Amino acid sequence: MELSEAILYFILATITIGIAGTMLAREADRLADITGIGEALFGALFLGGTTSLPGIITSVIAAANGHPQLAVSNAIGGIAAQTLFLSIADISYRNVNLEHAAASFANLMQGVLLLGLLAFLLIGISGPDTSLFHVHPVSVLLIVFYILGTKLVSRAKDRPMWIPRMTRQTIEDTPDKKNLQPKYPHIIYLKFIMLAAIVATAGFFIARSGIAISKQTALSEGFVGMLFTAIATSLPELVVSLAAVRQKALTLAVGNIIGGNSFDILFVAFADIAYNKGSILHAIASNQIFIIALTMLLTAVLILGLLHREKRGIAKIGWESLMIILLYLGGNLWLFFA
Repeated sequence: MELSEAILYFILATITIGIAGTMLAREADRLADITGIGEALFGALFLGGTTSLPGIITSVIAAANGHPQLAVSNAIGGIAAQTLFLSIADISYRNVNLEHAAASFANLMQGVLLLGLLAFLLIGISGPDTSLFHVHPVSVLLIVFYILGTKLVSRAKDRPMWIPRMTRQTIEDTPDKKNLQPKYPHIIYLKFIMLAAIVATAGFFIARSGIAISKQTALSEGFVGMLFTAIATSLPELVVSLAAVRQKALTLAVGNIIGGNSFDILFVAFADIAYNKGSILHAIASNQIFIIALTMLLTAVLILGLLHREKRGIAKIGWESLMIILLYLGGNLWLFFA
């Protein structure tokens, strides 16, 4: 693929993801009410997983084509980018700090689960270079721990042991009566599946064009993965969260990002399975370890913000949103000049 052709595919696929992601938010909000799952859990499990499809495809294709650094940078860089997107959503919600208004114990648990999975990933990278059928045992355990952690979050949603304090600015997750009795419910499910397929197809073109751009420019795979493919494949999360904020489905907006981030850790496991030259965890460079550490720091700041629940901060956003923006930009500059 020529460089000009790769850039054109990259732009077209990014636009497609943006349009389909907007429509996904509307259908997700309706399905959260119809199924009775709730915005936080539906956003974490179904919407977060669906909007992550481009990232999964990008990392798997990059790994299968022998580009482990691009695969891992895209996976973890997507989590960092999506955390930044939550700060952008906070800026768009002018009434109060988004983390204050969207109080949810399930979202807090998802954030802690994400930190644990990232730490476990670092253990695998720093541990012995072992593999079974060219797959590191940590990759398999990541999937197992994610499933067990998600079950804990689901139970906490039904019987929470901690309840956030409700204030006048808190918007509770209550079903919209218009969504509870749709005329043709099967059409909503069908639209959701079709939009997911469109997003996944666009993700394939993002992967192929991202590999071509990395090969034909002086940019490293780590930087291309962290900044270009990660942001492009994470656009559904940004678009969906902004659309959810406009619809005042604030818990869905936060759950989509945090829950999607926990699911995105599995990109590394899937990429490890697709990588046929041994364990992908021991085929990466120091840049990817830096990205993982930066992502853990961003997640910790976000969790502190969700716990502290500042009503208004600098420029009418929470202090955690400002810190996330500064840390993300600083981290990318470090990667570029390193």
